[in-house]
Amino acid sequence: MHSCMIGPFSASAAVLHCPSGRQHDGILRTLPKSTISMSLAKVNTPYIMLKGLKDLARSMKFKTWLLDQFGVLHDGQRPYPGVIETLNGLVNVGAKLVVLSNSSKCTELTIQRLANLGFDPSLFSGVITSGELTYQHLFRRQDPWFAKLGHRCIHMTWSERGSISLEGLGLEVVEEPEIADFVLAHGTEGLEKVDGSIQCTELGDLEAVLMSTVKRGLPLIVANPDYVTVEARALTVMPGTLGRKYEQLGGHVKYMGKPDPVIYQAAEELTGEKAAEMIAVGDSLLHDICGAAIYGIHSVFIAGGIHADELGIDHIGDQLKVEALESLFHQQSIYPSYVIPMFHW
Repeated sequence: MHSCMIGPFSASAAVLHCPSGRQHDGILRTLPKSTISMSLAKVNTPYIMLKGLKDLARSMKFKTWLLDQFGVLHDGQRPYPGVIETLNGLVNVGAKLVVLSNSSKCTELTIQRLANLGFDPSLFSGVITSGELTYQHLFRRQDPWFAKLGHRCIHMTWSERGSISLEGLGLEVVEEPEIADFVLAHGTEGLEKVDGSIQCTELGDLEAVLMSTVKRGLPLIVANPDYVTVEARALTVMPGTLGRKYEQLGGHVKYMGKPDPVIYQAAEELTGEKAAEMIAVGDSLLHDICGAAIYGIHSVFIAGGIHADELGIDHIGDQLKVEALESLFHQQSIYPSYVIPMFHW
């Protein structure tokens, strides 16, 4: 049984800051078309360097903390040092914790995985994944865009990481672009065949399929907008890479996770609180920090995640080099509200 709780991208051009008043004129020319019209949040003060989250948490400035998974809470194999203590500290001061993840998996499986990694699920007020939101939108078809969508899809999924089930959606998996209505990307390791088996497929071969589908004008739904994720210090290619390629080919992409505002709207619905009362914690400038800024949410950038190599960080928790941070922020034209080496109390 599925329960909820959605969202596009690439950035540069106008500088994004996490918030204080909103502005409507500094449009990000390199954001996807669906995001260009969104208002951007801007702050006139520089980001603040933190050694830990204790003082910020105790200030009670933010009621809800939106937490990314990989690169923040864990590396896919185990929690980072001090993370459990930090989660307990936040809950003890009255903070509401919500996992906000660009994961292809549904909410139920994500909660199970967190429990298997040693996290107490009761610490979280909710879990929102892009995979769950993709499922719900395809199932309900209340959104006009989804309501017009056909039911025959080419399904790009995972093999070694575990394929994503389409059960209950009334979809027909097809292998020929000529008879497909759309492309659904849950993963980057394989293609689902009509008999339900998964054919392991190289990334280049998946891109070749996209070259065929874009010629037919088929839309691509990306259930995980991340480009890469951190797994035990290694970077794994995510479906967002396919979305970026499809846009470069001229195709239409529907992203179902950060940084699209739809996932933050889901967080507001879940918590009953507004953007000003939330703070987002993440390690991806292009997804976590940019997405929060677009929606008017303050953010904490975890430097030891996917940008660790760019920042010259060899071990999580290493002292940060201000020059490297400034260079990265300037290069991406995205600035967080706060910066911290790791998710630490």
